[in-house]
Amino acid sequence: MTSKSILMVAAAALALSACATSTAYAPAGFNGQRGGYAEQRLENDRYRVSFAGNSVTSREQVEMGLLLRAAEITTENGYDWFTTVERATDRDVSYSSIRDPFYRSYSLYWGPSWRYFGPRGWSRWNDPFWGRNDFDVREIDRYEATAEIVLGRGPKPAGDPNAFDAREVISNISGRVTRPM
Repeated sequence: MTSKSILMVAAAALALSACATSTAYAPAGFNGQRGGYAEQRLENDRYRVSFAGNSVTSREQVEMGLLLRAAEITTENGYDWFTTVERATDRDVSYSSIRDPFYRSYSLYWGPSWRYFGPRGWSRWNDPFWGRNDFDVREIDRYEATAEIVLGRGPKPAGDPNAFDAREVISNISGRVTRPM
């Protein structure tokens, strides 16, 4: 591989990594993005809410997106607080293998080898496993958080760790989520 080819591969990798941004806080599928929030009304005061992230969105960001959307649904419907009846965060793991672009250039000239004396004299023996690991494996995590929420009016129930004041959640989390550009 020539130095020009190596530079082109490095530039392409840098360009691709610059494009990778976490899932914006927006409806699922907004501007073709993978992930985002979605909700489904189950009853007048009960919703199922979800937030899915892409491969560069952390679990914390996904869970904040879920809580923020639940708080917004609460205030949009004229309620003051919500409680999570069921809540879960799922992790989807996949693996990607990428061929090492530099493997071909150095493996042709260097690699482990041994010499041994056999019936025909000195012979060279190359490692049969050399070059088998000419690719990188990357683990890709994607998170999706879901919750079923029940909305309420008045002061939130005291002592319930699953109850959230919607306006406080919006105030505390709204500035910490990634908004669409």
